[in-house]
Amino acid sequence: MKKFKRYLVTSALPYANGPVHIGHLAGVYIPSDIYVRYLRLKGEDVLWVCGSDEHGVPITIKARQEGVTPQDIVDKYHNIIKNSFEELGISFDIYSRTSSEMHRKTASDFFRKLYDDGKFIEQTTMQYYDPEAGQFLADRYITGTCPHCQNEKAYGDQCEKCGTTLNATDLINPRSAITGAVPELRETKHWFLPLDRYESFLRRWILEEHKEWKPNVYGQCKSWLDLGLQPRAVSRDLDWGIPVPVEGAEGKVLYVWFDAPIGYISATKELTPEWEKYWKDSETKLVHFIGKDNIVFHCIVFPSMLQAHGEYILPDNVPANEFLNLENDKISTSRNWAVWLHEYLQDFPGKQDVLRYVLCANAPETKDNDFTWKDFQARNNNELVAILGNFVNRTLVLTTKYFEGKVPVAETLTDYDRDCLKEVSAIKISLENNIEHYRFREALKDAMNIARMGNKYLADTEPWKVFKENPSRVAAILNTALQITANLAIAIEPFMPFTADKLLNLLQCGSLGWNQLGNDSILSVGHQLGKPELLFEKIEDKAIEVQLAKLEAARMANLAKEVKVEPCKESISFDDFSRMDIRVSKIVAAEKVAKTKKLLKLTVDTGIDVRTIVSGIAEFFTPEELIGKQVLVLVNLEPRELKGIKSEGMILMAEDATGKLVAVVPEHEVKQGSCVR
Repeated sequence: MKKFKRYLVTSALPYANGPVHIGHLAGVYIPSDIYVRYLRLKGEDVLWVCGSDEHGVPITIKARQEGVTPQDIVDKYHNIIKNSFEELGISFDIYSRTSSEMHRKTASDFFRKLYDDGKFIEQTTMQYYDPEAGQFLADRYITGTCPHCQNEKAYGDQCEKCGTTLNATDLINPRSAITGAVPELRETKHWFLPLDRYESFLRRWILEEHKEWKPNVYGQCKSWLDLGLQPRAVSRDLDWGIPVPVEGAEGKVLYVWFDAPIGYISATKELTPEWEKYWKDSETKLVHFIGKDNIVFHCIVFPSMLQAHGEYILPDNVPANEFLNLENDKISTSRNWAVWLHEYLQDFPGKQDVLRYVLCANAPETKDNDFTWKDFQARNNNELVAILGNFVNRTLVLTTKYFEGKVPVAETLTDYDRDCLKEVSAIKISLENNIEHYRFREALKDAMNIARMGNKYLADTEPWKVFKENPSRVAAILNTALQITANLAIAIEPFMPFTADKLLNLLQCGSLGWNQLGNDSILSVGHQLGKPELLFEKIEDKAIEVQLAKLEAARMANLAKEVKVEPCKESISFDDFSRMDIRVSKIVAAEKVAKTKKLLKLTVDTGIDVRTIVSGIAEFFTPEELIGKQVLVLVNLEPRELKGIKSEGMILMAEDATGKLVAVVPEHEVKQGSCVR
């Protein structure tokens, strides 16, 4: 493996039209934070840059929906995202934004160099135009019926119901999302980056020189290349973004996919005057952390842009993760099916590391994975509390009890003591190998194995039983356990920085470097420890129930949106209505109808008489829960025989958002036989 002088790490720019959710964290930001914290602990020269992606059509759509300007939208969400990242301990060296003047100039200069060098081609294409709004329509400003699943609310670039990628011209009955008008196809001129010219370079660079890339990244790149690359537009007809810096480009801006990755460069320029050594020196290792939906932009498009420019290094690796689902369903911002970071931080104060731990332990590194609140609770209670927290607390409590909280002298170590201390060095080798190959789930297991080993060591040596007869042996045991604890503080820092800081405070020692991991004498004899405190606390069922209730509310709201209200039926006369005899009745007996799934036989007191009604509601009600319930019954419905049973009436029901039948009942109990008028 090549040794580099310095590292430049980038993370995908979050889009500033909404907050960050756990899918973003698990896919991109927690893995890159672990990697960067590890490099810093090793003393490497590393910069980590990121920022808000603030241009593009979704921003303008959000602004139109909320009745504000695009700048208002990006200002709002940039601050929410930036602040929540900081609170979670995501340790960017800079978190910039693509609406900054530095970025505007950097992106404009980049485009202009490629333009002046003849790297673009100009093409006139047909694009939808809204004659009422007087503007060309970006794909997201066009809606219509998906030709694949018949979803009537598909966008011009994608159907969010079936997930199919579309062209705006694929839509059936297209409409402008601005005015509702039928759009017209008109000619417009744009600049294109001819990716096909870079295909041979990309094949050599990726398929031959970077076979070590993750299989999902390598495979997706190969698929794109095997299909053959086509020119890709770098400009759009839009009034929000960076103006195309050439004559004759009025009303056109840089396409966001071209504009956004240049944000890594502009953020680095904003951070340091020495930015060029991180972007133009082959001794720099450039690593992009992204989600799988950004693979093509960071492995095909951006490298082609850099190659076309000619002055920049290319990424050494692009470790992309798969997607994280939520409670067995795809995370969706439009459906509010997400765990938002800023809301989590409010609901679980002081538990930043619990989320970091769970999302890393369950990271979708090789396939899509699922986050559930029950698993979140179990990992906190059974792993952080019962393993990591338990080992540290027992070690410190016993040292305080037997040695006044001072590191005792280890006069004689047994082979078992020495083997446990040596095990930390072996774990360090595995931990480093896993982090450097972007296997963060395995790396976290390595770090936690130090705590597991420590727990086993205390359970095997039983210092609480030995002290009375052999205090010097207990001194050696606790000295060993404390050295393991100090090593643990180093190993967990990239994953759980708040816990590492708390642990260092309990040990009353300053910051420790990665080179000290594996050292068996980090804490000197006689060193005074702090007062023992619990590192973690159990998460109770009630806290989890609150989060599940939030998701259930979101699910019900989405179902309500999807329910189609049936159109009004033909008008009837008052005489027609007056002939309907609807009475408040009570169900006095109920049983299933044999050999059917849907039918119940009900005995109903209508106030007029007691009669039998057969009702197709067995899928929604058990017989037991219906007995004694008041319902509304159409009593003068012509009798009908069902499965050999004479049914005399109909119970009135409504359908809720989930399709479940709900009984229409009086607000409070009234006399049987009361008429509904």
